[in-house]
Amino acid sequence: MQNSYKKSGVNISLANKFVSHIGRLSRKDVKKKGNSFSKDNIGGFGSLFDLSKIKIKDPVIVSCTDGVGTKIDLANKFNKFNTIGIDLVAMCVNDLIVQGAKPLFFLDYLAVGKLNLKKSKKILSGIIKGCSLSGCSLIGGETAEMPGIYSKDNFDLAGFSVGIVSRKKILSKKNVRINDIVLAIPSNGIHSNGYSLVRAIIKKYQISKKIKRDLLAPTKIYSREILKLVEKNLINAAAHITGGGLIENLLRSIPKKLSLEIDLSKIKIKKIFKWLKKKKISDEEMMRTFNCGVGFCLIIPPKNLEKIRKVFPKKYSPYEIGVITKNNKKVILKNDLKW
Repeated sequence: MQNSYKKSGVNISLANKFVSHIGRLSRKDVKKKGNSFSKDNIGGFGSLFDLSKIKIKDPVIVSCTDGVGTKIDLANKFNKFNTIGIDLVAMCVNDLIVQGAKPLFFLDYLAVGKLNLKKSKKILSGIIKGCSLSGCSLIGGETAEMPGIYSKDNFDLAGFSVGIVSRKKILSKKNVRINDIVLAIPSNGIHSNGYSLVRAIIKKYQISKKIKRDLLAPTKIYSREILKLVEKNLINAAAHITGGGLIENLLRSIPKKLSLEIDLSKIKIKKIFKWLKKKKISDEEMMRTFNCGVGFCLIIPPKNLEKIRKVFPKKYSPYEIGVITKNNKKVILKNDLKW
């Protein structure tokens, strides 16, 4: 009996079918977004993107890469794969817009133990939906079948995104001033951080269908709203609230000589975090592990508050949680979280 790649666990023919499926979806995207190179990208060695139609003075390219961590394990456990791709795009794009960059294109990397066409198409549908919500194009990627490295049903996802911003519109901690206010923009749930702790908890407790849905709620993509604010010069700096929680991520957007004062009692905690809190997790651990209901933050001059609120739908309306000061302490936390 002769050996073959297929017998070792890698099915090139099935992979080619998946690439053809991606190509068909990509060509539909070309008609919507008008990137003349995209129709030839899928299946090639490299991906091309036409910058000639991007009218930005003194342009700067911004790039980000990320994954969705162990949230993938819950997607497998609950057999729900059509939203995990949104998470993937969101984790990259929400980092891009922290610097005011408009997302241009996205590439994905899907690694599997054994390629399941139906499952992979659902994952891809989420990636395409995330790109649509972000206003960017899926122009390429890689699907790797690795038997023995990943078990039959396991997979991993990573993504890479590129954006562009005019040099004079880059959001930076250098823009932050004393008496600027800190706005919280609500999250859509846990987003894509803290799932190692979530997984440890659900091993010990029974969970309802609603909790399952809440645990897999996709990460909110904030690009459309934030880019409108950038265009109007309404914000000084921003922060994507991911691993490390609210305070650690906000500090990344504040100059060394200034301080962050946050009133914890103002944070609007979502129900899924109240459910988690009841599972014997301290306030400090909740704040460091989860976003607790705040997915993104803006640092703004107080005079711009009402103009900014008008840009967001009611569900994601920004609200004030703090102020930038100058103090001996880098962080001043007032009051406690209201569970």
